[in-house]
Parts: sequence; C-alpha cells; structure tokens
Amino acid sequence: MEVTCLLLLALIPFHCRGQGVYAPAQAQIVHAGQACVVKEDNISERVYTIREGDTLVLQCLVTGHPRPQVRWTKTAGSASDKFQETSVFNETLRIERIARTQGGRYYCKAENGVGVPAIKSIRVDVQYLDEPVLTVHQTVSDVRGNFYQEKTVFLRCTVNSNPPARFIWKRGSDTLSHSQDNGVDIYEPLYTQGETKVLKLKNLRPQDYASYTCQVSVRNVCGIPDKAITFRLTNTTAPPALKLSVNETLVVNPGENVTVQCLLTGGDPLPQLQWSHGPGPLPLGALAQGGTLSIPSVQARDSGYYNCTATNNVGNPAKKTVNLLVRLPQEKVTYQWFKNGKPARMSKRLLVTRNDPELPAVTSSLELIDLHFSDYGTYLCVASFPGAPVPDLSVEVNISSETVPPTISVPKGRAVVTVREGSPAELQCEVRGKPRPPVLWSRVDKEAALLPSGLPLEETPDGKLRLERVSRDMSGTYRCQTARYNGFNVRPREAQVQLNVQFPPEVEPSSQDVRQALGRPVLLRCSLLRGSPQRIASALWRFKGQLLPPPPAVPVAAEAPDHSELRLDAVTRDSSGSYECSVSNDVGSAACLFQVSAKAYSPEFYFDTPNPTRSHKLSKNYSYVLQWTQREPDAVDPVLNYRLSVRQLNQHNTMVKAIPVRRVEKGQLLEYILTDLRVPHSYEVRLTPYTTFGAGDMASRIIHYTEPINSPNLSDNTCHFEDEKICGYTQDLTDNFDWTRQNALTQNPKRSPNTGPPTDISGTPEGYYMFIETSRPRELGDRARLVSPLYNASAKFYCVSFFYHMYGKHIGSLNLLVRSRNKEALDTHAWSLSGNKGNVWQQAHVPINPSGPFQIIFEGVRGSGYLGDIAIDDVTLKKGECPRKQMDPNKGEEAGEGGDCSSPRPQRLGRKAKPPCPGSPPQQGKSTTGDPH
Repeated sequence: MEVTCLLLLALIPFHCRGQGVYAPAQAQIVHAGQACVVKEDNISERVYTIREGDTLVLQCLVTGHPRPQVRWTKTAGSASDKFQETSVFNETLRIERIARTQGGRYYCKAENGVGVPAIKSIRVDVQYLDEPVLTVHQTVSDVRGNFYQEKTVFLRCTVNSNPPARFIWKRGSDTLSHSQDNGVDIYEPLYTQGETKVLKLKNLRPQDYASYTCQVSVRNVCGIPDKAITFRLTNTTAPPALKLSVNETLVVNPGENVTVQCLLTGGDPLPQLQWSHGPGPLPLGALAQGGTLSIPSVQARDSGYYNCTATNNVGNPAKKTVNLLVRLPQEKVTYQWFKNGKPARMSKRLLVTRNDPELPAVTSSLELIDLHFSDYGTYLCVASFPGAPVPDLSVEVNISSETVPPTISVPKGRAVVTVREGSPAELQCEVRGKPRPPVLWSRVDKEAALLPSGLPLEETPDGKLRLERVSRDMSGTYRCQTARYNGFNVRPREAQVQLNVQFPPEVEPSSQDVRQALGRPVLLRCSLLRGSPQRIASALWRFKGQLLPPPPAVPVAAEAPDHSELRLDAVTRDSSGSYECSVSNDVGSAACLFQVSAKAYSPEFYFDTPNPTRSHKLSKNYSYVLQWTQREPDAVDPVLNYRLSVRQLNQHNTMVKAIPVRRVEKGQLLEYILTDLRVPHSYEVRLTPYTTFGAGDMASRIIHYTEPINSPNLSDNTCHFEDEKICGYTQDLTDNFDWTRQNALTQNPKRSPNTGPPTDISGTPEGYYMFIETSRPRELGDRARLVSPLYNASAKFYCVSFFYHMYGKHIGSLNLLVRSRNKEALDTHAWSLSGNKGNVWQQAHVPINPSGPFQIIFEGVRGSGYLGDIAIDDVTLKKGECPRKQMDPNKGEEAGEGGDCSSPRPQRLGRKAKPPCPGSPPQQGKSTTGDPH
C-alpha cells in the first residue's frame, strides 16, 4: 500500500533582525547572451557588441529593500525615435532589429527612496557592413611635347562599417598589391567620408582593361560576411553627358501641360537618369519616366528648379537644370474704374489706389472722401489680363442715398451666454447697414485662437454662431465683426460675447485609503479641484451607503466653500468602512471615496535574501528562507501575529500557520524558514498581519526552487539542472544545435525507443537533466555545446564530476573541454567517451588544472543515426584532486590516477546521491559527494 503526502511543510520559528534592513538600491547589467563579443577587460568600460538587425536585450538586476524601480536611459545616439523622451521603466530593455544609430551608452538607474540611486551603464557597439560603392575617375595628360597622351584611372571604393573594414582589390581573380605590379598604387585618401581605399592604375596599359573587384571585410565579426562590388573597365569607359530639349529657363502659362526631355549624349556604362525638384518633391501628378518629365496642368505652385542627374559611377554625375516659371495672371492685371458707364475721373475726393495695404495683395480700390449727392451712381471695376487666355472680370457697386454704413451690437441680455457642457449654444450679434454685411466670428483668447470648427474665422450671414455640444474648453470671449461687403471698403465694426460653459465638479481625492489605530480621531476632507460654477452648492456624506447628518454649515459671511470635511472622533470597528462625499455645484456631482479602517498594511517581502533556497538531496526536498518587513507598522495598532498559508501550485491543499511576533518596528526584518518543499515544485505563499482590529492586508508571492549559479569559491558546487537558469550555463552560439533541459514529465511521449534516459539520476519524474536530441534535422558530426559560467581559478587542481547516460546503437561522443580565458579563448580536451554504454547513469571524475580564469564545456557529438541521445546530470566542480582509483569505461578495467571513474547507478540513495567509485572506501552517514548548500 502506497501512501502519498500531498504537502508536507514544516515551519522553523522565525528570527528577527534589527532595523536598518531598508537598503539602498544596487544594480548590475546583464545581457541575454545574443551579443557577438562582450569585452570586460575594464569593468567601467564594458562593451556589448551586437550586429545590426539583431535583438538587443539588456537586464538590470537590482537589489535593495523596498524593491527598487528601474529606469533606462542612454546617450550617444538614440535607442528609438522617442527613447530619450520616454524612458523605459522596466528591468528588461528590449530593442527589436537594432539600428546602427541606436548604439551608445545605456544607463540603468535603480532607486527605491533609500539612499542615492544606483546607476550602472554598458556601452552597446552595433556592428554593420554596408554594400561598398565603387566610383571611377580618369585623368588624361600630355607628355613629351604632346607626342602622345597618358591616361590614369582611379577606382575609389567607399564603405560604411563598424568596425573599420579591410579592403582587398582584385583584377579578375588575382589580388593586387604594390609589390607585384609597378603600374598599381593602392592608398587611402585624406578627408573622405566613410572608409575609402583607392586603386590607382598609372599610365593605363592594355592589360589594365579588365574587371576590378573591391572586397570589404570586417573579418567575420558578429558573423557579418564579406561584401564585394565589381566594375568592368574598358577603353570606352566614360562619364555621363547630358543635354536638354528646352532652354534652361522655361516660362509657361497656368494650366498648360509641360514636358521636358533629358537626353544622354555619352557615358559608359549606360548612366541612370533621375529627376528631382527643388525645393520639395516633384509635383503631385508629375511623371518621371527615364529622361522624360511630364507635368500635367501646371500651376503656379509648381514653379522651381527641376534637376536631371545622370550617374554611372564614372567621374562626376552629369546634371542639367531647368528653371520652370509659371505666369501669374495678376502680375499683368490692369484695372479700370467706370462711373455710370464712363471712365471715373480722379479728383481730390476720388482716389484710386493699387495694392491697398488693408486689402489682399494685387487689388485696386476706389475711395470717396466726404460723400456728396453728385457721387451717387453705379461704379464698375474691370480687371484685364493682357497676354493671357483669361477673360476680363468686373464687379459693380451702386451708391445711393439708401446706402447705410454698417453697425453691429449684441442684443440685450445676450452679452453673456451660459450653457451646460454637452448642450448646444447660440451666440448672436445684430448687424445693420445697407447693403447688409455678413458677420465674421473669431475668438479673443490667445490660448485658443481657433473656433470650435477648427477655423480661425467663420462667416455667418445672419450674425448667429451656432455651436453643437459645447465643451468646457469652448468657454471664453468671442468677437463678432462686420466683413467688407459688396465692394465697400469700410473699416469693420465689432462687438464681443462671453460664453460660459458649466460643467460638473472634479474633486480630490477620488479614492483614499485611511489607516488609523483604534480610538484615534480621523478627519476626512473632499476638495473641489475645478468646476463651473467653482463652488460647492451641496455636499452629502454617506457611510456604507447610508446618508449621514450634514456637517456644520459654512457661515453666511464666508466665501463659497471649496471643500467639505467630516470628522470622526474615534476609529472603531463600527466606524470602519467606506465613506463617500458627494459634491454638487448645481450642474452635476462628483464623489470622494474614503476607506477607513484600523487594518495593518501588507507586509513587504524581502527579495534580496542571500541563497534563500537550500537543497536537501537525500530527502528530495528543499527549504526556503522567507523574509519580510512590515509596511508602516506604527500607522495602526501593533501587529500581534501573522497568518501564513502555503499552497503548492496546481494543488488545492493549503497549510495554514499562525506566527506570533513581538512589537514589530519599521525596517525590522522578520524571517521564517519553510522546509520540506518538494523539488522542483513552486509554491504560493500568502502572509497576512493581524492586530487587535483583525486581519490586515495580505501579501502573496510565488517561490521557486532555484539552484545557485556555480561559483568556484564553493568547496563543492553541484548543478542538478532543476531550474530554468541551469546554474548559469549557456548554449554556445557557434555550435550546430543546443542541449535540451527536460524531465520524464516534459519529454516527448513519441520519443525514439531504446535511446536516452527514462528519468534523471534521482529516478523521480520531476527531476530534470540535460540531453541532446539526435533526430532530424541533426546530421552526423553535428555538435551541441553547453558552456559553464566563467570561474576565477583559486586553486591549482579541480575535479569535475558528472553523471552521463549514453544509451543507443547510434551514440556518438561526449567530450569535456576546458576553455582558458587568459588572453584569448583557448579550448582543450580534458575527457572524451564514445559509443553505447547501456541504459544506466554512470559517473565520471575528470581532473583539470587551469592556469587562469576558465570555463568547462560539455560537447555532445551526433553519431551515425537518430538512436544517439546523450544526457548529463549532477555536474560538480570542486577544488582538489579526483579519487585515485577510477574505472576506464572504454576498457572495463581500473585506471591510474587522473583517469575516469564510471560506474552504473546501483541504487537510489536519495535525491542526487552518488555511488562511490569502485575500489574507494565507503563513507558512513552521508552520500559520496558533499552538499554544496
């Protein structure tokens, strides 16, 4: 009979630490491992190298209590168009498809209100290599008294790159250099943009007519491949030449169709033609096809310079420019005034003015001074456009005794218009005059110069400005004024109307949590922020929905109140609850909500506990150090105890425990140790403080089983691969495929039979291990590399111990390499094993003696078929020598000191327990490897 315990949890009595646990923020920048190169020779000048177009992921790891907030900023370039204006408030900064302009120094600022903020930075270097540009230039000189000419050709290759590119010149397939050919000179010119290398062919010879290739390389940095461009040099190579089908200045009338042709007269290779317009782009509707530019129905706005440019990368581009001038009819307009059908005669009282400053440009006005009876009549203005296909235009004005100059006024009682927000409004001005002029409306407010229609001026024939659904921002002063009418140049008359838009009040606080100890008084205050009218007409207080007696009234002599207060003499259990203050200003109402109680604030979990997870290998369990501080413990009654509940994720059973405490002070660190948590399950922990009032606010968090990242400072350092961080191991970016982390519950149910382990070394379905999957698309010889963190060598000898599983008829090889990181990375083989070793876990001990900082690498090599899965588990790195007597798994006999110890797993001694090597003395009361925790 099997008995299953769903949750076994022991709580070790807590410990308290003194005040001062509130710690200032500290920060560290780490990356996602996608960089090409990470240079850390100088810690203050860390450089993270990434290829343009890849994804940048930077993470700011912070410590401190309370938990710090993180903000990312940068200098030197911009992370995005709006990066510096909108800083990234997140521990992880992610930039998809990074561009070269986004390189620079990135700053992580962490602050939590304690001490000074922590600021760390890292310089991001974006690597790129553009396509090279090759241009050809030729010079011809007369020598020996003009007996013959010498031609010299310069091939200039330019590229933009980071890091600087290396240039290689080739003629055909042969690489060119100074020493091999006296007719060749290769040099770098001064004052050039980008990186440039010039190939000079001196005194051009017949063999120099060939294909030339400029190859640029950044030496495969970040995997960027070389790029090249080729040019065919012939005896006909020549720069482009152009001519135009029209004169350089082209004058046309509006509405005409314009066609300009740009004709090639020379150039080899065949040049490319392109039209441009200055300033601005080509006109809408213009068509540039080859060397022909067509502009239909040209307008005055289409005037300007049109450039035709021909390029073939030989010599300088050829350029021709057409200055297109479109005639404006008003530039040649003539005006003539008539009175009663006869030309008007100028006098001291009759003046004709061209371009009146008070009228639009290019106008003519007739002004009558001191109007007499003899001036009555019909006046006619005729505009003519000589030389243009535009008919004459005319306007007629009748002046009689009935002509009345305009006046404007606001009707009585309409100078101030008050409406509610969302309602329609009508502003009215009365205008008189004969003929009756229209009315122009505008706003007086400088801050809101546009009318609700979005226009600065709006004309109304009846003098009424109608507004639909007014809003509060429409409040203000509006101006009405007469427009010029029927040709009369009369100065405008104006009046003003005030529009007041009433809207409901806005109050603060909209919601407030009020905490107070039992028996202490509380003052609740609801304030009017804005509203129209800006006063409180009434204020109603409710407690749990029930109306309360009104607070004392404001004296009559006092100003209109802008707030309402409610005083509670003492906080009790009965007076705790929800209070609402509803404030009205006769237009609408708004409410302030208060939640009054003597509840304790929530605890604040401490996230910076060093090594909070403690593994117990023999029992397959782990313990967790749970630490917290109490938020604002003095705001309410003292905390008497905490209620702790622990539930395994995806399970319903919950363990509940009361934790008594003495008086808790601000900043005091409280601690409980949770034990008998099952590896590798996660748990939800809820913690609730209790006072004499009752339960306070609950805090919850999820705790996970984690293994420490390997550190060579530990005497025995074992990685079980039980969490996703896999002890800081990373996948090598230069191999063919990756190692996979899995357990019996997550492995593919359709996996290939007769290969790979059924479980990890503990034999439990939850236990994880690392393995290589050799099914398609893997091929013979493909390699997967798992790289450890960087260790600082603090001992002369180390021993690497690990368990391996190599079962299947197509098993390839498992190699252990040591990467030395002194000056440059150097990989050396330390151990290797090949072939089928049976369906058992076996252990190996490998001695290494690194001379400096180092990493260990597990390399799995795919064999001849898909039945070749290799797995590893429980990797231990410890100082000192390996066991002396060890088994050679390839020969099945004992090896001398420094060899390999491999043996099948005889029995399960407990979680991750290890069997002794053959011939080694048994150890009493413990497993053969120490507990690193």
